[in-house]
Amino acid sequence: MTTLALVGQDTIAAATPAGGVLALGWLLVALPALSAAVLLLAGRRSDRWGHWLGVLAPGLSFVVGLVALIDLLGRPAAERVVDLHLFSWIPAAAFTLDAGLRLDPLSLTFVLLVTFVGTLIHVYSVAYMEEDVDRRRFFAYLNLFVAAMLLLVLADSYLLLFVGWEGVGLASYLLIGFWNHKTPNAVAAKKAFIANRVGDIGLLVAMMIMFATFGAVDFTSVHAGVSGASQGTLTALGLMLLLAACGKSAQFPLQSWLGDAMAGPTPVSALIHAATMVTAGVYLIVRSAPIFDATPDARLVVAIVGAITLLFGAVVGAAKDDIKKVLAASTMSQIGYMMLAAGLGPIGYAFAIFHLVTHGFFKAGMFLGAGSVMHGMDDQVDMRRFGGLARYMKITWITFMAGWLAILGIPPFSGYWSKDKIIEAAFMPVDGSPWRAWVFGLVALVGAGLTAFYMSRLFFMTFEGEKRWSARLDGSKQHPHEAPKLMTVPMIVLAVGSVAIGFVLQLGGGLTGWLEPVTGHVDHEGSPVLPVWLLVTLTLVLVIAGVVLAWRQYATALVPITPPRASVLTRAARVDLYQDEVNDALLVEPGQHLTRSLVYGDAQVVDGAFAGLAKLTVGLGSVVRKFQTGYARTYAATMLVGVVVLAVIVLAPRI
Repeated sequence: MTTLALVGQDTIAAATPAGGVLALGWLLVALPALSAAVLLLAGRRSDRWGHWLGVLAPGLSFVVGLVALIDLLGRPAAERVVDLHLFSWIPAAAFTLDAGLRLDPLSLTFVLLVTFVGTLIHVYSVAYMEEDVDRRRFFAYLNLFVAAMLLLVLADSYLLLFVGWEGVGLASYLLIGFWNHKTPNAVAAKKAFIANRVGDIGLLVAMMIMFATFGAVDFTSVHAGVSGASQGTLTALGLMLLLAACGKSAQFPLQSWLGDAMAGPTPVSALIHAATMVTAGVYLIVRSAPIFDATPDARLVVAIVGAITLLFGAVVGAAKDDIKKVLAASTMSQIGYMMLAAGLGPIGYAFAIFHLVTHGFFKAGMFLGAGSVMHGMDDQVDMRRFGGLARYMKITWITFMAGWLAILGIPPFSGYWSKDKIIEAAFMPVDGSPWRAWVFGLVALVGAGLTAFYMSRLFFMTFEGEKRWSARLDGSKQHPHEAPKLMTVPMIVLAVGSVAIGFVLQLGGGLTGWLEPVTGHVDHEGSPVLPVWLLVTLTLVLVIAGVVLAWRQYATALVPITPPRASVLTRAARVDLYQDEVNDALLVEPGQHLTRSLVYGDAQVVDGAFAGLAKLTVGLGSVVRKFQTGYARTYAATMLVGVVVLAVIVLAPRI
């Protein structure tokens, strides 16, 4: 672990117009979007070849991204932020907005991650979805997902980013509920969609604040106008952006949808957790760095949310028995690390992205490994019914081991180079506050120990110990077997990345130096509240302790299929620390009561007023109708009575 330094924003590069090969940057989004359109419009006619078109599209986008990367590397750092104008989008009197793309180190980092990992997941899906009659439609949705994510990270304005943001939400809904003939899958898709719409309110309100304050929603104008805005406005803006990020990245308190999202096919889980949806919130915070740098209060809330989610996901992951849900909780926790780093401000932005990239490799590899286990175990996901699979699925075991060691942060695996830097940054006294350094630093350390325990628990319960897969619920025996090459080759590539990508990205200036035109340059030395060597030692001790504890409980001892009575915390963690119950109590039930009250008020007051007026009119008509008999003698008698009454009224006072 290298010594950290505090970061300044004085070297952030100004945008320059696109030219040369960067003028073709629109192909990055267009290729997967066009492929999705072809597969959806062609219908069953493309069933035989549609999946290969689906694989080709993100692969070609990766090639375009690689060419763009080479172009940017050939430029001076000050010229690495390039804007590509597409067309005039919203010409509305004083407000005009062009649609354009921003190709810079931050967006291209995401482009390469999304397209490279996404392409591997597409290849894996060819075999994984081979027996599904709707495989072509599945690839269309995958392409749509990739296209929306690329638009999100390449947009040069918050409004165009929002288009990609909503596209990602739509694609995730379609993919999580892909097997919507099963009711739980359809419910899970709806839950993810609704939870994300809550977060979207934050981004919509944030854009309203931008328009009211700066008269613009493009990155250049908004970030340039930050210095002239009030602290109250900037804090509100930062908190709304954080709300949006919490929805997409499943951060506290909008994290409840992530575990249920495992209802979708396993490649979907890999794509959501490693390269697309849940990383969008981290991107939004880092892209909005000038806003958060100007509002320490909002930035502190970002760090607090990250710290809470880091521990929340770790505790939940330690109690789950579903292999995919353990990995989902792990993603929640690791994204919490990234949000914590981003909440530390300039000192942590680059490290948040660094960990995001390494996480993309090892988490995608482990999700695909989980899919391989399911493939070999007839779609079984309960780890209590695994055990001893290392002897039968050696490639899956070795590739999964690479991801496991990477997420633990064992040197020299990739997680060591990224997550440990976040731990070190957490111990830095940001904004002159040592107590924050102690709180955030200790949270990050404890999270490392918990991560080691629950991920080792998953690994040992699945691959080590005695086999438990003969005791299926239906009484039949399992015959575990290795996955086909179309599944194992992507897993091998991701395993290599899990081993090496962290080391490669920290060589020389590394990823942090590459991101300097966006996140700023390290300009003076700083020190954490504990010596670096001590932090390294403490982290490794906690990690090893977590591994040893998991080994003793789940590798050397017989894991019971029917667990004994659990502690209060374990029972709570198994139901996600009652997050659904809390949401029901705070949001759903009050909303239902409010709706019923409004319906009652509408029926009794509004409808009652109109109904009462109608009844009054009908009643008066009934009374008047009695005098309209149609007989002349009745009218004559009535007139006589009237004359007598008038005479009495007139003459009575004179008598």
